Amino acid sequence: MNLALQGKKALVTGGTRGVGRGIVLALARAGVDVVTCYQQESDYVGSLERELKEIGGHHLVLRADVTRPDEVAALVARAGEEYGRLDLVVNNAGAISHVPYAELPLDEFQRVLTTNVTAAHLVIQRALPLLHSESSVVSIGSKAVDAGIPLRSHYTASKAALVGLSRSLAKEFGGKGIRFNVVALGVVETENLHQLPEEQRKLMIERYSAKTALGRLGTPDEVAGAILWLASDLSRYVTGSTVSVDGGIS
Repeated sequence: MNLALQGKKALVTGGTRGVGRGIVLALARAGVDVVTCYQQESDYVGSLERELKEIGGHHLVLRADVTRPDEVAALVARAGEEYGRLDLVVNNAGAISHVPYAELPLDEFQRVLTTNVTAAHLVIQRALPLLHSESSVVSIGSKAVDAGIPLRSHYTASKAALVGLSRSLAKEFGGKGIRFNVVALGVVETENLHQLPEEQRKLMIERYSAKTALGRLGTPDEVAGAILWLASDLSRYVTGSTVSVDGGIS
């Protein structure tokens, strides 16, 4: 199916690894020009740049820490200089840790909320002048909001906040035709999983696959499918929603 995305312009945060990388590459293959960012230098940066060059299009892979207002301002300004508008913004950059609540340090609580919520706020607010009546803003959420997960209270709280932020912005900017949605993920198979020791990786895959209706983990490409839909006119009446991409996890 042709989603008519050719020539659209997107900003995707945290796009060099995992789910973000899958989203960036899927958008590029669909004909979208993409600006994405990373926080730290790694081999993933160069390899993404090479893949995007092979696909073709007008893409940029920039260093930016989205928890820093000045760096967000520079990132969005560069997107504006290159494209003049944004048809899609994907808040994908995120942080997670596993800490017993009774032992959770304040600075770690703040780090996770700043990365997952405040950064999305900074990006959206800065991007507003580039958005228009057909723009779509998507934030990557988590099924942890529904389930609750021990040792991740701060992470779950941050993802719940994204839902509230998106719903409120959907109401505030609906009259301008700008849409805001959340894509709530289950367990997605990324390079982080494959970097675990073999026995631990096997146990994780078996444990979480058994919790899903489909009996397997998701892939970054499957997450990207939801983003492509939310970027297209097929979803033009969808806003303030949370779209679950979780394989029917329970």
